[in-house]
Amino acid sequence: MNDTGSPLPPDELGHRLVEVFDLVGPLYRRVLRKVEEGEAVEGASVGVRSVLDLLRRQGDMTVPQMSRLQALSRQFVQRMVNDAAEHGWVESVPNPAHQRSSLIRITEEGRALITVVLEREHALNRQVGGGLTDAELRACVRVLTEMLRTFDHVDVGDQGVTSTHVPRS
Repeated sequence: MNDTGSPLPPDELGHRLVEVFDLVGPLYRRVLRKVEEGEAVEGASVGVRSVLDLLRRQGDMTVPQMSRLQALSRQFVQRMVNDAAEHGWVESVPNPAHQRSSLIRITEEGRALITVVLEREHALNRQVGGGLTDAELRACVRVLTEMLRTFDHVDVGDQGVTSTHVPRS
């Protein structure tokens, strides 16, 4: 065990990161199920929720841009955008930089919906115990960001899962 604050040797790091992966998988699946419960209330699937939140944070984007940021296939993101558009939560607007790839913009209805969803999620997140500190959360985000960066090259194909983490500028 290396408690000195110095970087772990690669072999030890690999073993310790398995502990993180062993927690991240079940955590992700449980959170996903909890977010899905909100679909019955708000009417937005987890995928649509991710699209709305991404547009809320990043502004107008193309489907390929959203696909890259969420590590999802363009086809899956397009289906989520289509679903959101059917409900009036997003709209397509001309893209001055690229005629064939419209920008997707969140509507006022979409902004109101994602605000309600995020407020519900925030209430759940407030229940997390353990007396966590800001430093611990920053360290957790740093570790997970490095782990994610390690797998940037992986082709995600047409996965129906979503990632809601987008580095904030």
